[in-house]
Amino acid sequence: MALNIKPLSDRVLVEPVAAETQTASGIFIPDTAKEKPQKGVVVAVGNGTKDHDMTVKVGDTVLYGKYAGTELKFEGKDYLIMKEEEIFAVI
Repeated sequence: MALNIKPLSDRVLVEPVAAETQTASGIFIPDTAKEKPQKGVVVAVGNGTKDHDMTVKVGDTVLYGKYAGTELKFEGKDYLIMKEEEIFAVI
């Protein structure tokens, strides 16, 4: 995928995964009850800073805080741009 967004310094561009529409037991979740996703795929990574090398890379699936990052809509898709320190784990 060719994306024309390049995050600066220690920022990461994440595409959130779609929220679950059904529970494990088969119950469908209405749109009003869905939670904000906390998992996504890294789409672009900045170069880091002189004191901080980036540890995530493009294609990593990551977990982040519920209110982490800034929402961004680009070419009809939703993204989050956040500092790498707001990412909790790579899965």
